[in-house]
Amino acid sequence: MKPHSVVVVNLHTPREKFWGELLEINPAGITLQGIDLNAFDEWLNQVRRNPAVGMTTVFFPLCRVERVELDEPSGEVPSLSETFHQRTGRSFAEYLNR
Repeated sequence: MKPHSVVVVNLHTPREKFWGELLEINPAGITLQGIDLNAFDEWLNQVRRNPAVGMTTVFFPLCRVERVELDEPSGEVPSLSETFHQRTGRSFAEYLNR
């Protein structure tokens, strides 16, 4: 995975999932600009009302990372990036000013 990929990071101890833009991955861990997936729907509602709503930049030590996967559609199930586009009317890349 390369920097600026949109990913889902699965963590353990405690069990969490984060979604967002991969900023860096190195032997120490992963830096991500994103949000906890538990807050995804509420965050999307906020972004629709106020496009300036941001995300958090977080670092996860590699010992907590269970899996990193690209944000891709699965059959008819849209990716989270596609869901973002459907609900906000703009692409996630536009949101990130890329």
